[in-house]
Amino acid sequence: MNTLIYLKDVVTLKLDEKKCVACGMCLQVCPHRVFDLNNSSVKIVNRDACMECGACSRNCPTEALSVQSGVGCAAAMIDVLLGRSNSPCCGPKDSENNLAGCTSKPGGCC
Repeated sequence: MNTLIYLKDVVTLKLDEKKCVACGMCLQVCPHRVFDLNNSSVKIVNRDACMECGACSRNCPTEALSVQSGVGCAAAMIDVLLGRSNSPCCGPKDSENNLAGCTSKPGGCC
């Protein structure tokens, strides 16, 4: 199974573990398996797979999760346009860590 990776280290997702009651609601609504449940709270296991849809924060009964929907991807694209970064890559990756169907550059970025 391919893991979705959007943009590395740009996601605005935050978890306040002190507020988390381990209800598991975020696990149910997250489309990309960003979270996992341990005994006393949820943990973020795949931050870069977050697409910032906001479903987790909207459904968290204790407001332990926060995310600014879409901000991370938008900021990353602006950084590329301003020359601060050269890697706006996102999408599912294949077994060699390239973007699926994209092999024209190292790392799979087109």
